[in-house]
Amino acid sequence: MSITFDDKSPIYVQVMNMIKKRMVSKELKGGDKLPSVRDLSAELKVNPNTIQRVYKELEREGLAFTQRGMGTFITEDENVIHNLRRDTAKGIMNSFIEGMKHLGFNNAEIINMIEKKLKEEN
Repeated sequence: MSITFDDKSPIYVQVMNMIKKRMVSKELKGGDKLPSVRDLSAELKVNPNTIQRVYKELEREGLAFTQRGMGTFITEDENVIHNLRRDTAKGIMNSFIEGMKHLGFNNAEIINMIEKKLKEEN
């Protein structure tokens, strides 16, 4: 795993978002073991307490679980992963639409541009 950190949000949030993105894109699948706190903190060059917080937050959100002595794993609940994927897509879509409207495009123009782009890719 690699990440370039920015100053706009806390590091633990950025690491969580990286893991969530990997879950949504199916790089990480249900039941996959996450790196140990020590390994991931060394790899990302962050404090181990930061990674511990990431894992606790992922557990709190139902996206991961810890087995004592075994490590932390991605949830095997397909509904949770599906909901994360849907919510992530909604967030991307909302940001896109908001940005396009800020530029002055109306709904019909936005739809037309999307349809045209999708046809280009086929």
